[in-house]
Amino acid sequence: MHMPHALIFAGLTFLGLNACQGDETVTAYGAADITWELSEIDGQHYSSQATLVFPEPGRIAGHSQCNSYTAVMDAPYPWFEAQHLSVTEMACADHIAESLFLQALQSMTLSEVAGDVLLLSNVQGREMIFIAAE
Repeated sequence: MHMPHALIFAGLTFLGLNACQGDETVTAYGAADITWELSEIDGQHYSSQATLVFPEPGRIAGHSQCNSYTAVMDAPYPWFEAQHLSVTEMACADHIAESLFLQALQSMTLSEVAGDVLLLSNVQGREMIFIAAE
């Protein structure tokens, strides 16, 4: 059976438009509606406070020790990429821990949600472990 090219093109266009409407980020794979609290960076306990939330598809936000931040995150799961990071500029006594957190967050490229744990990692072996807040 031979299908006309216009019909094939129309079908592919329909499928492409439907794919664009769905959320394929980590938000749709278990990370939504949870406040994630940073527990570890690179195997070391993180003693300051930092959170990560997925307020809507394609966005991340949260609070670090003193400042809040937002970023674009529209990479399909399991990929992770914090783009266009915007951070408030309040003075902070623990700015070193905050800088460590924000730099690590921007270097993460993979995500995995397993129950109440969110793992961010990259090919260089760096990891951030977040635990769902109660």
